[in-house]
Amino acid sequence: MTLIDSFPGRSTLDAPVAVWIGLGSNLQEPERQVRAAIEELAALPESRLRAVSRLYRTAPVGPPGQPDYINAAARLETRLAPQALLAELHRIELAHGRRRDGTRWGPRILDLDILIYGEQRIEEPGLTIPHPEMARRAFVLVPLADVAPPDLAVPGVGILAELLERCERDGVEPLGDSDPAVEASRNGASPIGTSGGYS
Repeated sequence: MTLIDSFPGRSTLDAPVAVWIGLGSNLQEPERQVRAAIEELAALPESRLRAVSRLYRTAPVGPPGQPDYINAAARLETRLAPQALLAELHRIELAHGRRRDGTRWGPRILDLDILIYGEQRIEEPGLTIPHPEMARRAFVLVPLADVAPPDLAVPGVGILAELLERCERDGVEPLGDSDPAVEASRNGASPIGTSGGYS
C-alpha cells in the first residue's frame, strides 16, 4: 500500500513522519548551494529539521567530464504528504536555478531527493520511494548513515548497515573531520532551528 491509497488527496497528515532527504550539487559553488538548501529545509512548512550530515565530496556518476559533487543528507519530521513535500523540494531547486530537462545523472545546481518516507513504499508518476538507486550509491548511503541509525530499515530494500557493507565507498570523502550538526544529531538533538514547525 502507498500513501496515495492511505491519504487520497491530502497535502498534510495528522501526525509527523520521519523523512530522510538527499542533497547534492556540482555547479555554481556546490558547497554554498547545499548549505543554503539545508537552511531552506529548516524553513519548510509543517516540518522540523532534526539532523544534518557532514558534507561529502563525491565522484560524479554519469556522463564524463563533470566536476565533483558535494553531497549531504538531512532528517526531517514532517506532516507534508509525499507529493506536497516533493513540490516543496522542487520549489527550492527552482529557486536555486535548477531546470529539469530530462538529462539523467548530468551536472546540476541542486538536487533534492526524498530517500525514505517513514515506512512507505510509493510508486507514482514522478515519485518513487525509497529512492530507486540509493542501495547502490555510496554518495547517498554514507551521508545517510550520519543521521540515521545503523538498523534503519529501508522499506523493501534492506538494513542501512548491511547496504553500506556491500557498497563501494571509493570517491566519497568528508569535508573536514567533523561537523557539529552530526554530533548534535547523534545525541538526539535538533542541530538547526526551524521557522516552519507544525501548525
